[in-house]
Amino acid sequence: MNAPFFKFDMFSFDISLVVAFIIGIGFGFALERGGFGSARILASQFYFTDMRVLKVMFSAIVTAMLGVFFFVAFGWLDLSLVYYTDTNMIPQVVGGLILGVGFVVGGYCPGTSCVAAVTGRIDGALYLIGVMAGIFIFGELFPLIENFYSSTDMGRVFLPDYLGMSYGMVVLLVVLMAVGAFAAAEWGERKMAAKKSGVVK
Repeated sequence: MNAPFFKFDMFSFDISLVVAFIIGIGFGFALERGGFGSARILASQFYFTDMRVLKVMFSAIVTAMLGVFFFVAFGWLDLSLVYYTDTNMIPQVVGGLILGVGFVVGGYCPGTSCVAAVTGRIDGALYLIGVMAGIFIFGELFPLIENFYSSTDMGRVFLPDYLGMSYGMVVLLVVLMAVGAFAAAEWGERKMAAKKSGVVK
């Protein structure tokens, strides 16, 4: 039995929506239980006082990456049937910077703002309204920025191919980077805690 199951016609489009809904509910529940429905917790990573966002997200990335890598290696997943968006380098870098600024200013990303809104947080609801307004404005202005949006099209580019390295080596480097990020996060949290308590180390 190979994945992705939907591409092998193991269930219909309607069932796929039900599956997506269940996964979405589970993801939102996990975010809320992890404290990601609070702007204070999310924004605190930028002050190095609480780095749980980095730790959790890096853990999720590494887990998914290793799962995909070994599933492909064992023949359980046909990676060619998994959908990937094309890479438009400059527009995506600009979009990432805009999202990052919004994250710092508002304390939420689009996903966590949904979690905050449905749990009754007013700031999350206002942020979500801002997200919807941004989507509307983008749609209205799209004809004016379409050329920029479609610029620097690189097609479907994978990091190993772009770097000229094997998939295994890239996986290893990302895992090492995650371990280093965890260590740096722990060190930063200790330093900030010591600074707050007036202890110099």
